[in-house]
Amino acid sequence: MKFFSGFCLKNEQELFESFLDQTDYTVAGFSYGAQKAIEYALSTTQRIERIILLSPAFFKTQSKSFLRAQMHYFSADKDKYIQNFLTNISLPNSKIDLEKYISDGSIQQLEKLLTYEWDEDMLISLNNRGIKIEVFLGEEDRIIDSKSALDFFSKYSTTYLIKKAGHLLNVK
Repeated sequence: MKFFSGFCLKNEQELFESFLDQTDYTVAGFSYGAQKAIEYALSTTQRIERIILLSPAFFKTQSKSFLRAQMHYFSADKDKYIQNFLTNISLPNSKIDLEKYISDGSIQQLEKLLTYEWDEDMLISLNNRGIKIEVFLGEEDRIIDSKSALDFFSKYSTTYLIKKAGHLLNVK
């Protein structure tokens, strides 16, 4: 399996073991990594049978002012922004310790994450290649609008909305 990590994270795939298929023909990604997984699948000639998108970073419905504010807050105090982000990807009272997964993030990565254009044609293209797309969303996600993401992805994939789960798909 090829796994792509989320923004400011590395090697966090063990958090998602129950969702992942460990075959050689699976590509998966969490949040920002879901965008990278799709881009990889579109550009590779390697055999892929399944793409697993875990809480894909989906900001398609956010206003330009929201996106600008995120960039501003990151630029003003990167460490505080990342700490707040890591707090928000986990539900309150979560027992998940993210310390060992923290990686440095850049303003360029954040901008790419926030402005990524999820395009219907790319998902149709993957479907036409016979690739199964699965999307997992948390109902109580504090990072993305999971309802809008559900509406978008459910047309092109098997999409699961996990009740009482946050961005990390952990349940209270």
